[in-house]
Amino acid sequence: MLTVNVVVLAGTVAADPVTRRMPSGDEVTELRISVPETGRRLLPLPVAAWHATVGRATVDAIAKGDAVLVHGQLVRRFYRSGAGARSLTEVVATGLRRLEVDEEKEGDITARA
Repeated sequence: MLTVNVVVLAGTVAADPVTRRMPSGDEVTELRISVPETGRRLLPLPVAAWHATVGRATVDAIAKGDAVLVHGQLVRRFYRSGAGARSLTEVVATGLRRLEVDEEKEGDITARA
């Protein structure tokens, strides 16, 4: 059986990114990306960007309100909190790129290297 788990999103960073250091020493930045749902409202999606995978400099250049392109995989993780067992479905980024809006071309978006 063939399985494919590839996610590509283009959206806007809806909240300030939050960086955390894990007990292992690895760092991860959590982003909330707003992606337009076909002709409707904005769909907020959580994205985890591990610094070892996407690079710290890439993550540090991202701020609230930036247009971004995210490549990654959809992951569901389980954890315990004060309210009991919980789960979270998120995109784990394997690539992250800030996009620039070209105002001369009326809103065209281009990737920034």
